[in-house]
Amino acid sequence: MITIADIEIAQQAWGEGIVSIASAHSSGMDHIGQASYHIESLYAYDISPVLFKPTFAVNQQFRSTFEGALSYFVGDNDSFPEDKGFAIKGWKKVRFENENFVINENSAIVMGNYFFMNPDESEVKVEFSFGYIVHSDGSLRINLHHSSMPAIVE
Repeated sequence: MITIADIEIAQQAWGEGIVSIASAHSSGMDHIGQASYHIESLYAYDISPVLFKPTFAVNQQFRSTFEGALSYFVGDNDSFPEDKGFAIKGWKKVRFENENFVINENSAIVMGNYFFMNPDESEVKVEFSFGYIVHSDGSLRINLHHSSMPAIVE
């Protein structure tokens, strides 16, 4: 049975992964390898369809493949020319504020806001919905990732 604590552990790993990719990029390390590991260890591409709608994807807004997810995180892929590399923007920290959870035995959905800390320590607020399934090794894997910027009310 999935617990809220399991989800929070998975969220912490996701946030740390984004920071790790950004850090590797800024220090000239293998950020593509870091991003590949991030996707392989946290997403369900190897066991299930993945519904991934990244925040800033507009023209090719859904990323149903590992290649599409990797391109979104690190950019520099001719098949996805709009991608600039979300995870290489220098993020220093990611924190989650969960609104609520829907938990079943082997799957869960969570919705809320997550905040990305810039190098100047300001935060960018993004809305998210993540779905999780249990991998055969017992870890949670993301099979739904939808994120968007909050609406601007004029």
